[in-house]
Amino acid sequence: MGTLYIVSTPIGHLSDISYRAIETLGSVDLILSEDTRRTGILLTRYAIKTPQERYDEYVEERKIPLVLSLLRDGKNIALVSSAGTPLISDPGYKLVRSSVAANIPVIAIPGPSSVLTALTVSGLPPDKFLFLGFLPKKEGKRKKILISIHEMGKSMNMTVLLFESPFRIKRTISELLDTFGKDVPCAVAKELTKIHEEVYRGNLEELSYWADKPSFKGEYTIVFSLEKEQV
Repeated sequence: MGTLYIVSTPIGHLSDISYRAIETLGSVDLILSEDTRRTGILLTRYAIKTPQERYDEYVEERKIPLVLSLLRDGKNIALVSSAGTPLISDPGYKLVRSSVAANIPVIAIPGPSSVLTALTVSGLPPDKFLFLGFLPKKEGKRKKILISIHEMGKSMNMTVLLFESPFRIKRTISELLDTFGKDVPCAVAKELTKIHEEVYRGNLEELSYWADKPSFKGEYTIVFSLEKEQV
């Protein structure tokens, strides 16, 4: 029986990878990659010659039986996302669930995560946080989720994180402002660990002005606090 390794890779800076991750990627029989081109850059940097197989949301369902068969035959396989920790708003959960059900060993090789990176540099309370991933594209579903978070925030102090694309960042900040009010402290991080890393901080009203004129590029992580008293 082989082992499925869930390997975290850098979210930007290629040096942000652990020795264990490098050893694992170099020793397994196959790497399942959400983005083979991007993973290929990392593998070349560390002279890793393990073959890759595309494994994204479009092929996940049909490739699970083949992957399970390889694992049962004793092959060790690593799963990586395009960046960061697999499964977090990325493919892989269905494969892990199927592997666990088949009694195949699953081992995590921990490492970079844009969620925790953004949280730690936001300047907002990190002790209790809720991660929403990407909000739904449909306005009604988005509104329902935000209203639920608003109600929850009345009784539970917490910091909320979500991902957003550059094409919807302005709309999302506006929706947060309408739902939670202008004085809620917020941070928006982009290009984390990269050369053009930036973190914008302020309240939701101030961030709404910023959202009118940024140069939209890269993926954004939005962090806002429902803590009633900021320490």
